[in-house]
Amino acid sequence: MSKKLRIGIFGFGVVGQGLYDIIKTKQLNFEIVKFAIKDPNKKRTLPAELFTTDRDEILDDPEINTVVELINDSKAAFEIVKKALTSGKNVVSASKKMIADNLEELIYLQKQYGTSLLYEGAVCGSIPIIRNLEEYYDNELLHSISGIFNGSSNYILSKVYNEGLDYDTALKQAQDLGFAETDPTSDVGGFDPKYKLVIAAAHAYGVIVKPEEVLNIGIQNLSTYDLQYAKEKRLKIKLVPAAKELDSQHVALFVMPKFVNSTEFLYNVDNEYNGVVVQAAFADQQFFFGKGAGGHPTGSAVLSDIAALRYDYQYEYKKTHEKKDLKFTNDIELNVYVRYDDEELIEALNFDYIHERFYSGKFRFVIGTIKLQNLIANQHRILTENAFVAFAGDLKDVRLSVMDDVATEVL
Repeated sequence: MSKKLRIGIFGFGVVGQGLYDIIKTKQLNFEIVKFAIKDPNKKRTLPAELFTTDRDEILDDPEINTVVELINDSKAAFEIVKKALTSGKNVVSASKKMIADNLEELIYLQKQYGTSLLYEGAVCGSIPIIRNLEEYYDNELLHSISGIFNGSSNYILSKVYNEGLDYDTALKQAQDLGFAETDPTSDVGGFDPKYKLVIAAAHAYGVIVKPEEVLNIGIQNLSTYDLQYAKEKRLKIKLVPAAKELDSQHVALFVMPKFVNSTEFLYNVDNEYNGVVVQAAFADQQFFFGKGAGGHPTGSAVLSDIAALRYDYQYEYKKTHEKKDLKFTNDIELNVYVRYDDEELIEALNFDYIHERFYSGKFRFVIGTIKLQNLIANQHRILTENAFVAFAGDLKDVRLSVMDDVATEVL
């Protein structure tokens, strides 16, 4: 039997409005008591008595048993979520940065206080990937999980590739539609999909990784040369986060643009849609597809979590609690494409092996095998020198670096 939820919601932006639009069409066993907002002067579509600027009006109300957190400030979001959990309130959140930055403590708080934090809406919008990793794949060996986790960057890439728009025009369209923020750095820089990858990897592998340890290279430096190369090779460019289990002791995570061919699921994932590819040992390859940006898609995921709390649903974090030797590593080798201006950058990247090199006028690129650590060491230089880097291989070919292999053999 479901219990009655009395809900306090933090934030009434795109997702908050989207959630309310969905809720008002349903007959569900819960009541929205109050919205906490930042700007009391902003015009709202609901009665003024439903809003407050005092967060403690929600957090200290003993009648409110459920908190929904939908704000943009990750530090403030953590303070809200922490106080709610320690006060015996269950929480639903869509704040991917807050969760990724504080996941270990959030897991601890749930266990200590017997409360539940659900966050399906924080990862890939309407796609129920966290619930599937928790329930369907909880006893499955996963070789890899990858995909398109950011609707904003995918919208931009789709428009420049399919319609020939320039990057700035496509970005402006994404912002006008509410897919991208005024400051798009988190989306186009690969930070947003990195936070989502860190969260997904915790459920897929039980490995909790600090976001700052994971390489993210974005699409800001995309040029017509890169699009020209992709089209000539009948490839598309997608911003792809990836996690791969390398062996029984190592898992790698990274985010960067990827050349995708027409046989891959992600090839036809366009505009604001997301796609998640799970490669499992026994279930083989499975694909999840859905809208990843917008108030209603994310709102639907938030509502699903709220509904689950009526039946006291909690994440079990089975793989996180298991005693395993699996650890995160950046000591891997992979094939990449680098389009560049300065030859000194290629020297600094120190490729292990160059498979292809091209030079014609201002268009220069190298494709070769490189250590991920070399990309990390030159990440700032890649960005500031307007170079473009893309994963030019297959996840099955990503391997531990030679040095790591040697060390393992010696041990």
